Amino acid sequence: MANTFLWTYLFSLITVSSFVAGAPFGHCSGDHLSIEGGNYTVDKDFGPGSVLVYHCLPGYYSSVRSRRCLDTGIWDPPPKRSISGRPGLKCKLVRCPNPMVFEDGSVLPAQDRYYVNDTTTYECFSDYKLYGSATRVCQANGKWSDRTPICSRNSDHCPDPGVPAGMRRTGNIFNIGDKISYRCEDGLILMGSEERTCLESRDWTGQEPACYYDYTYDTADEIAEAFSSSLQTSLTVETSNEQEGKKIRMEKGGDLHIYISIDASDSIDQTSFNQAKEIVKKLIDEISYYEMTPKYDIAIFATTVTSMVDIKKYYGGTQRELSQVIVDLDSFDYEGRGNNAGSNIAGAFHHILSQMSWVRENEARFVNTSHIIIMFTDGEANMGGNPKPKIDQIKYLLEKEKGNPENLDIYMFGVGGEVQREELNIYATKKNNEKHVFVVTDMEKLHTIFEDMIDEKTSVGLCGLHRDYQFEKDQDENLKKRQPWLVEIKVHHEELVSNCLGSLITPRFVLTSAHCFKSVNTDKTTVTLTTGFTGWVERVIIHSGYNSKAKTDKGIPEFYDYDVALIKLKKEITPSAFTRPICIPCTKETSGALKLARTGVTCKQHEDILLDNKHVEALFMSTPEKNRKMKKAFIHLKDKEKPCLEKSIIPQQITTTRYEEVVTERFLCTGGLDHNHIDDGACKGESGGALFLERRKRSIQVGVISWGVVDVCTGKGSGKSHDDHRDYHINLFKVQKFLRDNLVNETLTFID
Repeated sequence: MANTFLWTYLFSLITVSSFVAGAPFGHCSGDHLSIEGGNYTVDKDFGPGSVLVYHCLPGYYSSVRSRRCLDTGIWDPPPKRSISGRPGLKCKLVRCPNPMVFEDGSVLPAQDRYYVNDTTTYECFSDYKLYGSATRVCQANGKWSDRTPICSRNSDHCPDPGVPAGMRRTGNIFNIGDKISYRCEDGLILMGSEERTCLESRDWTGQEPACYYDYTYDTADEIAEAFSSSLQTSLTVETSNEQEGKKIRMEKGGDLHIYISIDASDSIDQTSFNQAKEIVKKLIDEISYYEMTPKYDIAIFATTVTSMVDIKKYYGGTQRELSQVIVDLDSFDYEGRGNNAGSNIAGAFHHILSQMSWVRENEARFVNTSHIIIMFTDGEANMGGNPKPKIDQIKYLLEKEKGNPENLDIYMFGVGGEVQREELNIYATKKNNEKHVFVVTDMEKLHTIFEDMIDEKTSVGLCGLHRDYQFEKDQDENLKKRQPWLVEIKVHHEELVSNCLGSLITPRFVLTSAHCFKSVNTDKTTVTLTTGFTGWVERVIIHSGYNSKAKTDKGIPEFYDYDVALIKLKKEITPSAFTRPICIPCTKETSGALKLARTGVTCKQHEDILLDNKHVEALFMSTPEKNRKMKKAFIHLKDKEKPCLEKSIIPQQITTTRYEEVVTERFLCTGGLDHNHIDDGACKGESGGALFLERRKRSIQVGVISWGVVDVCTGKGSGKSHDDHRDYHINLFKVQKFLRDNLVNETLTFID
């Protein structure tokens, strides 16, 4: 219950009042707007159309969340006059729905009301088993923590769905075809499904309901977890199997269409509108990391609908790049709407319906298309009529194609001061174990959290996927997550130990250099992943063309052509966020990383895309002894390749004058000063490591570090390249047959 000391502290700390002296006609007064225990923000300087939003500390709420300045200069709703010098409005302590609806058990302690930080415990009567959480805490957002507790014998076909706090349920038989219905106690709003049916699969149709107060909201963490989890089921390519308990709805060969609508009406303050734009930009950016490339339709609506991205143009070849779309979103003039300030949600859905109908008539693949609608609005529809019939028409359009609009997801993000929760619940789709309505209060934090929307733990099929955890304090932990494919190799030769690096390219195989192995004694070779796990070696496969002594008679003591090897592990590595194969060229997996078509892509196209310039920025990793870090060097190609290769005869022990004898077409060259960057040089112990490129959080290996002409790492060496320094790396495009022949039964699918 309310803490007297805390209230006194809040009142003394935060009491805000404002006054607009000499306000022009039509402007609203700043009198009597303050709130005890909180503050407010207002846009447009109290002018017509200004939206005032109240803010309370976490765990408190205001019974009036916003006011709008009408053209007459009157606030709606009007403020109450202050009494005895105290504000007429105050922040109240949040409470949670009544948990005493718990069936076949008891709740302790028994109270009339439960406020923030109150804790409840649940016990079942004899012969009943407790499912869900035995202890729950009333949270600052008005929700109980953890799962709904249920006492059940589980004697029916479907599991007992329980009774969420603040709710009443009709129906106590849970066999196939049985229906149950829900309603909330007075003063609470039902979110989710009002009715659910027991299916033969033992699942309940629809979404588990909950009862919310009108101040209840979703935390940024809750939204990020629920939304990204649901959205990922449509972003996974070419599968219809079960993945970690979720049904992947995207069919093989299907498309994904995403329709985004942002409310710019007068009921949405400019800050909320701008933050919604930022979230949309972040969503587009995050989705771009998946192999699925959606087609977008983006619109901003108020009285009318303004199209920002027209999905029809994807079929006409004139669609703008998404980078330009983001520029257009940034430049949208919120103030320049004029009188276009109504809230036409029905018009926004009508726009989406029209776009879908056009695509259906003009695109044969529409039958295999998944559709996602994402709308940011407060749910207040004051013109254009009821949006529900338009939504029903959208569902009917898809039902005619598939019999059931399982390929439709409608997500409603409630933004602004006065969110109409019941309306948003009506508009959103409801699917088992998914949440499609979100009430957002901390949009800035949500934008930040969406930076981590990709869940690497469930996206195990994406080679080279990584995150740049640059804000983590532990830099070593940072690099482990950024290079989940990195491998350390120790090869024992009698009393000596050779240290090399390698890269995980499948769950069973590591790619490295052949010269790391003086012999192939697998009992004396270990492979250690970034997680610290040590894998034992079943077999070392050295390229048949590798022979370091092949040209001693030509003045080349050590010859590194075909310096590449594969290590087969005795046991497969389970892919995760910390252990994941890197992408290698000329595979379908890398085509996905490069967002190329699923069919008809060639190995030559990969090469043209990845090695496309005179100087291509590449990365490689240092040894642990050098304080593990990521190094940078530029691959010299085209007319810059020959001068780089010519430096291969610099070492004194090489007596040939023909560089073509030392380095073949199978080498990539880095180093030197022939560009506007001083390269890092490869050091002892880094042989076998990946020379890789980063393409939008996907690492693609193009080379294997082999040898260098000058040691820049020992003595007075700085580790930086200079005019006479060059490093050479085996070009993976030139050893494709070796990779294909030895990885024939692996998870990779090679392309010609």
